[in-house]
Amino acid sequence: MWYEILPAFGLMTACMIIPGILTTHIHKFTNGGKEKRIARNPWQWYLMERDKRVSGTNQYFTSQGLENIK
Repeated sequence: MWYEILPAFGLMTACMIIPGILTTHIHKFTNGGKEKRIARNPWQWYLMERDKRVSGTNQYFTSQGLENIK
């Protein structure tokens, strides 16, 4: 019958959703609790490079604020 496809459909759906959710959590864990930043244009790349310089740790996700500017 038609309901016999439901377990297979549920399994395939879970296999498609779980990697995306895990990737988001892994990025958040490795970036110090912040979301992954993507530089899609030169201006965003410039801002990420600026944040690396300002942070003092050479990581864009650890910038604290104006107190790090030397």
